[in-house]
Amino acid sequence: MRVLGIDTALRSTGVAVVEGRGNRFQAVEYGRICNAPGLALSECLRRLDGGVQEIIQRTRPEAAAVEDIFFCKNARTAMTLGAARGVVIAACARAGLQVYQYPPRRVKQAVVGFGGADKSQVRKMVMTLLALRQEPQEDAGDALAIALCHLHSLRAPAGLQPKAI
Repeated sequence: MRVLGIDTALRSTGVAVVEGRGNRFQAVEYGRICNAPGLALSECLRRLDGGVQEIIQRTRPEAAAVEDIFFCKNARTAMTLGAARGVVIAACARAGLQVYQYPPRRVKQAVVGFGGADKSQVRKMVMTLLALRQEPQEDAGDALAIALCHLHSLRAPAGLQPKAI
């Protein structure tokens, strides 16, 4: 199964497609969708939508996984992240993908084995699980981890399987 993992942000959204076959995982593609700091919010969202659509068309994932909403102290930042997340979910839904969400602690637990792991531990474990030679950029590493989390979740007993949002 191929899973599109997305770490949503407005300026630099991490995207990754991971293929899982049994106990083997392979990174199909990963990187970032970047927006310049001076762009209007509407243009950033348009570019994010187009970038996600392009990756879906090119890699043909069967599902998408995003990080669940987390606590944000700044209301403006929360609103902007919510808009970006909405665009990503809509782009995936338009392509016919079911979208799943995972809290950050669950992603870390699935990849590292400890929900309180720091980002560098997560990226190093992602490198090990996917046999990557270079450490991925932070956003891309997070997207790879989210995709791996979904693939691990599919092995859970039926009652614990994730539900699409």
